[in-house]
Amino acid sequence: MVETYASSGVNIAAGEDAVQRIKQRVRSTFRPEAVGDIGGFGGLFDFTHHGYKKPVLVSTTDGVGTKAYVASAAGRFNTIGIDLVAMCVDDLVCQGAEPLFLLDYISVRKLDPERIEQLVIGVVDGCRQAGCALIGGEMAEHPPAGPNQEGDHQGAGDPGTGEPGDEFELVGFAVGVVERSRLITGTQVRPGDTLIGLPSPGLRCNGYSLARRLYFEVAGRGLDDPAWEGSPHSVADELLLPSVIYAPAVGAMLAKVEARAIAHVTGGGIVGNLARVLPGKVDAVVDRSCWEQPPVFAELKHIGGVADEEMARVFNLGLGMVVVVRDRDATRAIDLLRTGGHRATVVGAVEKGEGRVRLVGEPGGPW
Repeated sequence: MVETYASSGVNIAAGEDAVQRIKQRVRSTFRPEAVGDIGGFGGLFDFTHHGYKKPVLVSTTDGVGTKAYVASAAGRFNTIGIDLVAMCVDDLVCQGAEPLFLLDYISVRKLDPERIEQLVIGVVDGCRQAGCALIGGEMAEHPPAGPNQEGDHQGAGDPGTGEPGDEFELVGFAVGVVERSRLITGTQVRPGDTLIGLPSPGLRCNGYSLARRLYFEVAGRGLDDPAWEGSPHSVADELLLPSVIYAPAVGAMLAKVEARAIAHVTGGGIVGNLARVLPGKVDAVVDRSCWEQPPVFAELKHIGGVADEEMARVFNLGLGMVVVVRDRDATRAIDLLRTGGHRATVVGAVEKGEGRVRLVGEPGGPW
């Protein structure tokens, strides 16, 4: 037998087919600064005419975590790319940066051109929402080791245990720019400043290892079961709800209102992420009665008897971003964020302290 790359589990033709499928979709994200086309050895972006006096480039990288297991098990691949973009560009805007471009990396066990296309559809959708160009990326086929490469782990996989199936890894790298004088560092946060929260209807990409354990192992539910008693949608619907992308609305607000600090609420929850942007002489007091906590969090807490402190340390509890502004600017900032499509509201204030975040109050009702 003559060995080939295909006999080892890598299909070059499938990769070429996948590239052809996604080319037009990727081009649809190009900004005027994007140069060339996909398929080169590097993505090109012409920064000549941006007009910044002292530009600072800001870069981020992130992935979608074990939310990918749920997408694989459910056979739904066309929205998780939105999550990827959100995780990257919403980090950029925390430092005041405008997202410019993004590159993605997709790793699969077996390269299916249609599935790659579905994954890229989500990334393209996210880039369009964020206003950034998808200027390049990489896809890799990583067949399993051993004699049964083609047959051992085919199928949907298990969203609870993470058993291999049609699994994939989706990672992104984004670059943005901000004028040095407008760089947001958090050092200017002062007592009396106001905390503005932007709602997140779901888990975004964080806490999925615990959420999957609670739903699938502790509660023994399937993807098609109701997310909670009386829920109009399934567990899969809830866990695959795409992340909101905040960067465009926050960027538009920053053009008119100064932000003292911005925290993207990801792993570590409100407490862990807001603390990252506070100087050591202030505390942030966050009042949970000021926003509506989506039902999924109460359900997860109920399933596992999870303590309040653990819930707050793992999940976003319904806030995807917190913006710190001077109290006199709060009303205008909220108006601008609401114009951008987010039900922003005051969720707390800054006090003298030691760089800590305190959650007070009980979960509130509808905004």
